[in-house]
Amino acid sequence: MIRVLLVEPMNLLRGALTAALSEEEDFSVVGGRSRLAEAVDLARAVPPDVAVVNVGLLTGDGLRLLARLGCATLVVAGPEARARVNRALDMPVGGVVSTDAGPADLARAIRRLMRGERVIDAGLAVAMVAAPRSPLSERELHVLSVAASGVPAAEVAATLNLTAGTVRNYISVILRKTGARNRLEAVRLAEHAGWLQ
Repeated sequence: MIRVLLVEPMNLLRGALTAALSEEEDFSVVGGRSRLAEAVDLARAVPPDVAVVNVGLLTGDGLRLLARLGCATLVVAGPEARARVNRALDMPVGGVVSTDAGPADLARAIRRLMRGERVIDAGLAVAMVAAPRSPLSERELHVLSVAASGVPAAEVAATLNLTAGTVRNYISVILRKTGARNRLEAVRLAEHAGWLQ
């Protein structure tokens, strides 16, 4: 039996996936949770073989928590989440399946994962290749993510242990690289492109 853990924030969808996967003779759904922190606790108590995780949960400390599940992981994502999918695939994620996939496709993907194959949905692969790459360095992205809260440069500087002048220089470079007219527009651009977590 393949023991499956579902991590999906929408109760209705989680219930539908549980029902669909429970119909498979070789699957046992060991539980479902709406948040990754809860899933980590459940995975310790009832170790699954595979966790099926909604890509929307991979923000903030989601990728760190994902690594703590201790099992093969299959991420469910749409084409709009290409940047998160790219980051997830840099982690020990076994694959990604589209939100457009049917229950039978999901079951096949789980089985392939259990055979040791890497599973990448073809449509998502095309979306990831076509996604615009960030022109910003990791440090610039970090500065922009802190600046996204709208606080003045002095507060951004204090948070990052930089001088206000250095932060202004970073923002100036970010505006030039993104073609944005101001910090708010740069944040919107970066969020829309999926460059910010």
